[in-house]
Amino acid sequence: MNLLPIVVSAASLLIWLYLLMFRGRFWAVAEPQAAAPLRAERRVVAVIPARDEAAGIGAAVTSLLTQNHDGTLSIVLVDDHSTDGTAEIARRAAEACGGADRLTIIAARDLPAGWTGKLWAVSEGLLRAEAMAPDFLLLTDADIAHGPDNVAQLVARAEAEQRDLVSLMVKLRCRSWPERALIPAFVFFFFMLYPPRWAADPTLRSAGAAGGCMLIRPEALSRIGGIQAIRGALIDDCSLAAAIKHSGGRIRLDVTQSTESLRDYTGWTELWAMIARSAFTQLRYSTLLLAGTVFGLGLTYLAPPFFAVFGSGLARLFGLAAWLAMAAAFLPTIRFYRLNPLWSLALPAIAAFYAAATIGSAVEYWRGRGGRWKGRVQAVPGR
Repeated sequence: MNLLPIVVSAASLLIWLYLLMFRGRFWAVAEPQAAAPLRAERRVVAVIPARDEAAGIGAAVTSLLTQNHDGTLSIVLVDDHSTDGTAEIARRAAEACGGADRLTIIAARDLPAGWTGKLWAVSEGLLRAEAMAPDFLLLTDADIAHGPDNVAQLVARAEAEQRDLVSLMVKLRCRSWPERALIPAFVFFFFMLYPPRWAADPTLRSAGAAGGCMLIRPEALSRIGGIQAIRGALIDDCSLAAAIKHSGGRIRLDVTQSTESLRDYTGWTELWAMIARSAFTQLRYSTLLLAGTVFGLGLTYLAPPFFAVFGSGLARLFGLAAWLAMAAAFLPTIRFYRLNPLWSLALPAIAAFYAAATIGSAVEYWRGRGGRWKGRVQAVPGR
């Protein structure tokens, strides 16, 4: 009797039992209950780095300037050498909704060595925003449409729970077939790496945030040495969350249906590039960690369906049980995106795509082209 298939399939099942029961219920994707309205006004300044964002910047600016927020809300838009009229579109959008006096547009200076492009633009915006003496800073992207109560809810939650950073994983576009296949899994894998319950627990070191929507207290940012403390980070949102939490701050990470990304990924190559941009960074540019990750992905995601289909006896039983446990874990994310529940069974194939993109990320790094985004190759360690 060959015990290897039984051992491997049983290991896969044990992995999924651990993930379901002991990984902070990361898979329980659900929007939190609304926070009680805040009774005091707060000044919020949103900082938006924008590089060739003509397609979404008008909607993003409008959504912020029309918030149901009792305090004041202003925007500092940093035009990062755009060539598509991003700044002018933003200006017209502000005028159209009567908020032109609350929009400040500045041009980013040339990118210095040691900074990623996005963080340099954020740094430029923060210089102007901090002069406005805000109670909170909202770091958000130029392709995010905020729900009408989003800022009020973020502020209320931060104040009620005394959080230094409150972040939302916004609803990503999920319309095309590539998006349906890969976007819910992106959220699933992200929360597996950074379980929101662990992030919110001040007794644990785990920290995560979603860069599209982060409300931060200025004093918490000052405590870590400002945004320059993470100036070279490609995974800047989680790096910022870790810096704030490890300095004694309290953070929170949630999902939302009402605040949405406007960015479309219509093809597989666009999504490949999005994954590959930072996948090897997540592995700290380690070939050993890459090999371990690929092996782990195979054992966790590919072994269960393989043994369920081609195995026999206990190996088939364990493989099928692991595959069903995997689908059960993925199902809440699929429901959050309002997709057919059968998509939950496709996670093994989706994970294979992510594994290939992770290998591709390493190859790009080894070729000196790691972190390519918006026409830039970001500086990474050792290059």
